[in-house]
Amino acid sequence: MRRVPEPAGGIHPLLAGRFSPYRFDPSAAVDDHALRLLLEAARWAPSAGNSQPWGFFASRPGEPDHERVVRHLAPSSARWATDAGLLVVTLTRRRVEGTELLYSEFADYDLGQAIAHMTLQAEALGLASHQFRAFDMEGLTKELDPNPDWSIVSMVALGKAVGEPPEGRDRRSVADLLSAPWALA
Repeated sequence: MRRVPEPAGGIHPLLAGRFSPYRFDPSAAVDDHALRLLLEAARWAPSAGNSQPWGFFASRPGEPDHERVVRHLAPSSARWATDAGLLVVTLTRRRVEGTELLYSEFADYDLGQAIAHMTLQAEALGLASHQFRAFDMEGLTKELDPNPDWSIVSMVALGKAVGEPPEGRDRRSVADLLSAPWALA
């Protein structure tokens, strides 16, 4: 069982305890109930104009579609992501339905909101998540063949983490978050 750290600066323990593991327990499955809850959490994320421009391709070890995803992982992510109980390919629809707009500048942001919701739901279920982009985008796109207007953006590995969060994880200060965009080089 993972140690839950003291909330940093008073933030919720689910946020304070979140980390991106590089090791997952290959024997820990993500069952159908957990998968539904993860997708439900993503479904309730906010989006510009309630467009909900996200979609997912979920695969678990032992399922036929899992190998379709795993074979496109870069060696750097294959070392740890293949042991996760669930791999989720994230997609976004950048064309705005029902309008003349050919591209939504908010679609990727909105997808990020959905993944953030999924990440917190994973933490609530005792699962860890690691978002990544180390895979062959062209090969995976050809493999999965999403509908026109849909683009693969990233992947998320979810499952039971092996080990504890690293001690003393470095984060930028709140002051830096507020000043960095305006600081002179």
